Amino acid sequence: MRDLFKPKWRFAHIPSRHAAIFSIASAVLFTALPPAVPPAHAQPRLPTLGDGLELTAAAERKLGDRIIRELYRDPDYLEDAVLQEYVQGIFQPLLSAARARGEVAPDIDERFAWEILLGRDRSVNAFALPGGYFGLHLGLIGVVATPDELASVLAHELSHVTQRHISRLIAQQGKQTPLMIGALILGALAASKSPDAAQALMVGGQALAVQNQLNFSREMEREADRVGYGLMQPAGFAPQGFVAMFDKLQQANRLNDNGSWPYLRSHPLTTQRIADMQSRIAHGAAPAAPAPLQHALLAARARVLSRPGTDALRQWLAQPQDAGFAARGQRERAAAWYAAALSAVQLSDWQAARAAVRGLQDAVAGDANAARQARLLAAEVELAAGAPQAALKLLPESAGGASTHRPELLLRAQALVAGAGTAADRQALAGTLQTWVTARPRDAAAWQALAQLWRAQGQGLRALRAEAEAQVARQDYAAAVDRFKAGQDLARKSAGAADYIEASIIDTRLRAVESLLREQAAER
Repeated sequence: MRDLFKPKWRFAHIPSRHAAIFSIASAVLFTALPPAVPPAHAQPRLPTLGDGLELTAAAERKLGDRIIRELYRDPDYLEDAVLQEYVQGIFQPLLSAARARGEVAPDIDERFAWEILLGRDRSVNAFALPGGYFGLHLGLIGVVATPDELASVLAHELSHVTQRHISRLIAQQGKQTPLMIGALILGALAASKSPDAAQALMVGGQALAVQNQLNFSREMEREADRVGYGLMQPAGFAPQGFVAMFDKLQQANRLNDNGSWPYLRSHPLTTQRIADMQSRIAHGAAPAAPAPLQHALLAARARVLSRPGTDALRQWLAQPQDAGFAARGQRERAAAWYAAALSAVQLSDWQAARAAVRGLQDAVAGDANAARQARLLAAEVELAAGAPQAALKLLPESAGGASTHRPELLLRAQALVAGAGTAADRQALAGTLQTWVTARPRDAAAWQALAQLWRAQGQGLRALRAEAEAQVARQDYAAAVDRFKAGQDLARKSAGAADYIEASIIDTRLRAVESLLREQAAER
């Protein structure tokens, strides 16, 4: 089961009898909208189209966990702290607004993951999965012009989850178990790579019957649009982002039929839907604020990290040397310098990367958020070039100790593990990361960074536990059990030198994770 991110939404390459099942993994944007819903404090929340009580929140989360385990192993899954921080910074206000408006039921608020995974795919797409998991293609981040446009996509996807659409779709069928639905979804994910494998997983008439039930209905799409639109303003985003995204997709529908806009492949836009969206914007409403400079930089980052090919990287690297480049606007110049620097890193041209970073720093002078992104990129360049000490200097500690921003934490860890700084620096950052993962136990990258720091300090037992916790966070319980057992072996061999508290923690966690592994094996 490989390359799951990539084939999931390329309907042009999938037999029509299989394409419909993709709707459960790819919640489709934008259908006609009913009248706007007043804020929750003005009147009681309107009822949803169904309660989804047939599938409990716990069962839906378990189904989502089963699917997500495959996505964590997908070669297109991307762990990028910079983009994840930015996307989460847009998603969390939407989630908070949904909670404030009463859209998130207490049971799903507690049980669901509310986690976004990034995929290295150049197609323009996002999707919702059972259990509060979401996926976002880099292609989407790369084309949206403002945070408001990206927020409109995430608000729609979030509303599919808060309104229990996936649960209700699964509940509509009476014969298939949720785990069978999970197998059908995973079969669909592999379809374009191996149609025969997909056929084997989606068995004949059963798959054909279920795929029809898994299509999001027009009523569900309207509900997701209505609820998602209502989240925009309370979350601090301009509702015009929905309109702008509509226009972008409609333009693509006229000009593009190569499969790179999957939203349009199954639910084409209509003029009626666009008109309905536009009518929701109050007459005389203030125009949306210009996109921050930081957004242009991170859209450029998404385009480069989506693996566009060597030719595209060289083109972006050469762009700042084009005639008339200096006369372009600040946003365009800054994005071009960022893309050039990151492209140079991909091409292992450190001299060109450093030169592009200097151009970027000049272009973003005076904008604090954009300057921070330039500094983070400069640190990445130095780490890639084998200069960890130079990278560390670009990542100073805050007044209260190490920075508590995730990108800085992870980059500092890389620099310190690579030999920069002192033993005291490594010990201090390990303490900061330990506090971080205590509050965020599902942060696999932070656990892995902590493991590397502890190993660099000669604390092998702690390093093994952190490695195991990283595997738990990725839901690879078999690998986690292996690491915990390695920790037990090390503790026995160390005898008097062993950290008995750490050894006790390992024993307790091993029993808990072995129980999870048995549950996972029973699902198969």
